Amino acid sequence: MTEVSFRRAVRADLPAIVALLNDDVLGSGREDPAQPPNPRYGEAFAAIDSDQNQYLAVAVADDTVIGCLQLSFIPGLSRLGMWRGQIESVRIAAAQRGGGIGQRFFDWAIEECRRRGCGLVQLTTDKSRPEALRFYENLGFQASHEGLKLALT
Repeated sequence: MTEVSFRRAVRADLPAIVALLNDDVLGSGREDPAQPPNPRYGEAFAAIDSDQNQYLAVAVADDTVIGCLQLSFIPGLSRLGMWRGQIESVRIAAAQRGGGIGQRFFDWAIEECRRRGCGLVQLTTDKSRPEALRFYENLGFQASHEGLKLALT
């Protein structure tokens, strides 16, 4: 089994993260693969990095970023003021898929949510990704709600 560690992303990880986001059927149509990364990615990274309720994480093997995800810790009034953990922008490098790294990354992310006092972890996945939906369901996530989005740009 590949030795993988999970940690907070640093700015030097940005080119690898952008490449992971682009290496995807949907991402290739909406991300900018140029290197060095488009300055807008740097601005977004700075905003995420400075927000205590955001955690941009990477999976690393042999000093190489092989995965990423973003955790958002969301306070709320419902459910007696329960905090939620939101997992987004999940990617594992294509060459690393199928070896259990995704499940280990999720185990780590869910534990981070517990550590932060979250009572619920939620995520969204695009309907055009049935294999991702199966993966999340196998981890115990339930499709309990219908999600809607409104593009503003």
